[in-house]
Amino acid sequence: MSKVTVVGAGNVGATAAQYIAEKNLADVMLVDVVEGLPQGKALDLMEASPIHYHDRKIEGSNSYEATKGSDIVVITAGVARKPGMTRDDLLKINANIVKEVATQAIKYSPDATFIVVSNPLDVMTYLTWKTTKLPQHKVIGMAGVLDSARFQHFIAAETGYSVEDVRAMVLGGHGDLMVPLTRFATVNGIPLTELLPQDKIDAMVNRTRDGGAEIVKLLKSGSAYYAPGASVAQMVEAIIRGKDRLIPCCVLADGHYGLKDVYIGLPCVLGTEGLKKVVDIKLTDEETAALKKSAESIRENIDKMNELLSVAV
Repeated sequence: MSKVTVVGAGNVGATAAQYIAEKNLADVMLVDVVEGLPQGKALDLMEASPIHYHDRKIEGSNSYEATKGSDIVVITAGVARKPGMTRDDLLKINANIVKEVATQAIKYSPDATFIVVSNPLDVMTYLTWKTTKLPQHKVIGMAGVLDSARFQHFIAAETGYSVEDVRAMVLGGHGDLMVPLTRFATVNGIPLTELLPQDKIDAMVNRTRDGGAEIVKLLKSGSAYYAPGASVAQMVEAIIRGKDRLIPCCVLADGHYGLKDVYIGLPCVLGTEGLKKVVDIKLTDEETAALKKSAESIRENIDKMNELLSVAV
């Protein structure tokens, strides 16, 4: 049986562990610095196993030794932005956390594939790649799956058709400059432009970009975790079961779409090797410009992270 370590036993990490176990994908090790937190959540999840009819083990630990031999390491650790905290403060804090997590996890699971969820996601995925020194196909960021799922939900809600028939893809960074590909959005093969007027499509695009912020505003405290956790589980399933899923993920652009040396959301095939390949699709000039603008923003944040850490990574 495969083993998946989830570092960070907060809402996102615990929910990811829940979905992974309930899908019968792997045994899960929850790790967190807070004593008792991963152990308590693991026990609670295990007590639900007779109801969900799975025999996967879910354990909790405060030690990285317990992660030894993991096939996949999911990094959700980090802090949310608090009142009075600048974006630079958040970037520095989470960069230090993610760098330490990656450094410790790779010691015990040198052959693992890493899935990064911590924000700012594209920058943290780049940092994990540099820290672990793994091949680029073994370090992948999550957000494209999540952003696409949000877009798909809004399409289904607006059209009134089943979400099962909706397909859509969002590229670019996980933030205001993400690039929803409306041309490729369909409902059972019918282009979205045949079903909805442009103003409604534009409104859904904007809501997708603000998807996380909308939930934060409604919750008042905390952020989304059901959809992020489900997105992690989908990626884990694609890798463990070798499904060769064509889904958008944050990966290293190595000349793809005119981009280089930046982690950004692109159409990918995920299988047993992790990232099997990046799929090149023909973009319009407008879409290409938007993707490059998103990449430039990510590069600026990488430079800022290096400056804040005072260490080149």
